Amino acid sequence: MYKDLTITVVIPCLNEEQGIERVLSRMPAFVDEVIVVDNASTDRTAEVAASYGATVICEGVRGYGRSYKKGFSMATSDVIVTLDGDHSYPPDAISYLLEAFLHLEADFLNASRFPVRDSHAMSFKHKFGNFVLSFAMSLLFFRWIRDSQSGMWVFRRSILDKMVLESDSMAFSEEIKIEALLHPTARFEEISIMYSSRLGEIKLNPWRDGFQNLFFLLKKRFARRAA
Repeated sequence: MYKDLTITVVIPCLNEEQGIERVLSRMPAFVDEVIVVDNASTDRTAEVAASYGATVICEGVRGYGRSYKKGFSMATSDVIVTLDGDHSYPPDAISYLLEAFLHLEADFLNASRFPVRDSHAMSFKHKFGNFVLSFAMSLLFFRWIRDSQSGMWVFRRSILDKMVLESDSMAFSEEIKIEALLHPTARFEEISIMYSSRLGEIKLNPWRDGFQNLFFLLKKRFARRAA
């Protein structure tokens, strides 16, 4: 519990045996519940996560968004915090984010990776792709977003009731931010965090996922208008 709020951390994992151990070993003691969603891993991810006391949920159909939706459905706390299982997002920043979340009176706080202070953490290609997608999202939804693709968020579980989360893929990262921006009562904020090089295999396909995410942004914007 953190200042009278219960905290659940949700971590989607696909073959993160190396990174998940580093993540869970640094998890703050005030976190009430850690849910690791094992997305059909073929390594020891689930076994390692369970050995650190995490609740391991299996999601047999692979997909970043699908994993998160499964994890969210099982969360019970007041506040949900997300991060990846590859140790690229800092678990010891959770208290910093919660302080900012409370100080800003936010309902959804996005942890921006920019500016990237670790020169090895993100390639130029990935930086450029993130800039294009974040700029497109900012134009389409009339709010400047520094990092539309960040995977670390803090939000009140109660706001999920008014969100329409459809994506099962990498586009889920931008979709949940769009839904937070358009939420009738939620306050959206964004602050920077330290981002590090990932551990383990890379799942992101920059060109394929980049174009799919851009198409999803357009679909999300104009489908909503048509509705």
